[in-house]
Amino acid sequence: MPSTVVHLALGGLIGAALLGAEFDRRSLLVVFAFTALPDLDVLAEPLLPGAHRSLGHTFVLPAVLFALLLWDARRGAASALRRRFGVRGVKLAWVGAFCLLAAGIVPDLLVGGVNAFYPLHDRFYTVDGRLLYSTDRGWVQTLVDLSPPEPKPARTTDNFQFRTVLDAAPTRGVEPAPEEARVERVFPVAMTGFRFGIVLLSAVVVSVRLAGDRFAGLFEA
Repeated sequence: MPSTVVHLALGGLIGAALLGAEFDRRSLLVVFAFTALPDLDVLAEPLLPGAHRSLGHTFVLPAVLFALLLWDARRGAASALRRRFGVRGVKLAWVGAFCLLAAGIVPDLLVGGVNAFYPLHDRFYTVDGRLLYSTDRGWVQTLVDLSPPEPKPARTTDNFQFRTVLDAAPTRGVEPAPEEARVERVFPVAMTGFRFGIVLLSAVVVSVRLAGDRFAGLFEA
């Protein structure tokens, strides 16, 4: 599943694209905070089994946040966000909320799945498949399965949990000595070449945007 580093890379790309002149180190930290928020549900896993990809990865969270931002925006001059942080703060809040959804939750929906409507409806959903055009078969899509569902139990917090860094597993790679028990904890960064490419692309784009005029000056006479 995508690591938090990959989520932050996607959030950095979105922030660099949408914030325009407002993009700087401080706004990047805010974007990162929104993007990483869903993954904090891993901390609740010891107390609430199944919390990871449920408690923070529910669409209910961004829906409530967008509703609050819309309500505040419609207050006009009385907007608490505008009075406290100005137009910059309003824009940053909207972009941050979008990053929470698009960079924090959606990538996990596409890889492994999330408990999309928790706690209103306890069930994990995954969007996975292909969309292609074939000269023999025409348009082919497997993203939406229109066939009758198979009679198998749905994944819920009662019968399914994602492995997290808090979980210890028998070590792989280094064999333990007979007299000592070893376990391995994995801190993922980029588990596929494609995800590493996203992290690398984001590092370049974000660095160039932060450099701003200094980078543009390299191409001036």
